[in-house]
Amino acid sequence: MTARLSDIATQAGVSEATVSRVVNGKPGVSATTRQAVVAAMDVLGYERPPRLRQRSAGLIGLITPELNNPIFPAFAQVIEQVLTRDGYTPVLCTQTPGGSTEDQLTEMLVDRGVTGIVFVSGLHADTTADKDRYVKLAGRGVPFVMVNGYTDQVSAPFVSVDNRAAVRLAVTHLVELGHETIGLAVGPPRFVPAQRMVEGFTLVRPRAAALVEHSLFTVEGGQAAANALLDRGCTAIVCGSDLMAFGAIRAARHRGLDVPRDVSVVGFDDSPLIVFADPPLTTIRQPVEAMGQAAVHALLEEIGGTPAPHAEFVFQPELVVRGSTGARPR
Repeated sequence: MTARLSDIATQAGVSEATVSRVVNGKPGVSATTRQAVVAAMDVLGYERPPRLRQRSAGLIGLITPELNNPIFPAFAQVIEQVLTRDGYTPVLCTQTPGGSTEDQLTEMLVDRGVTGIVFVSGLHADTTADKDRYVKLAGRGVPFVMVNGYTDQVSAPFVSVDNRAAVRLAVTHLVELGHETIGLAVGPPRFVPAQRMVEGFTLVRPRAAALVEHSLFTVEGGQAAANALLDRGCTAIVCGSDLMAFGAIRAARHRGLDVPRDVSVVGFDDSPLIVFADPPLTTIRQPVEAMGQAAVHALLEEIGGTPAPHAEFVFQPELVVRGSTGARPR
């Protein structure tokens, strides 16, 4: 255990004696220091002693559409960290093709007595989906909060990134680089984020509606959309996700074009590991940490009986310039 104490002490930035007092439940340690030691144990993979295991305040379901897109694990990590810190036990539920649907996952969580649910980019974001499922859920007394995809048909707190502003940031950046023929590769038009991206694009490029291409929020979808936009002479492409941006880069390279010398590409999300792409991807960053924290806090207020306003809390994105954008080719 001495080696473990040493490791934990180094990770937490405290003495081995302090770690020993925390592990053995001795007094004389501040709450902040105690939390730092427990966090160090978690990071290093040491099992907490029984006395340090927090009693759960309840189960909170987190439903995401997939985990293939790195933005969803990023949201899940933030939300789970905040829930755990506040004493709740998060239950991650992911939809998979041919597997459980959002409705089935919701029913499973309710059957297990969850205290609340966080929906990330769920059916609430699909304008063609029946929103009555959420009205019924509220009627069963289950608090919930929605991330990305506002609808006025559901009375709940919503946390969203400003998709319109995101596209405006990207287009403004490309215009400053001299680009004139700029395309938008975005997901299916039935989704609220895609609709808002198109709205933001047409606000700054009112005569460029023909340069909007709808596809899937995937690498393959981005490649297909980019091919169509390159055929129309685009020298720059704004994408609805980082995965779509990877597809756009692939499309350019298959044509023998260089990114960014011949074609500039902007992603959306700033997912983990994007900085290691080739070239490093210029993208619009979603404030995932702030959004995740806000979603949890709104849910806990609902659970505590002091509901947050049933409205949309909109967070501002940030342009992160890296290596996939450059001056318009001469």
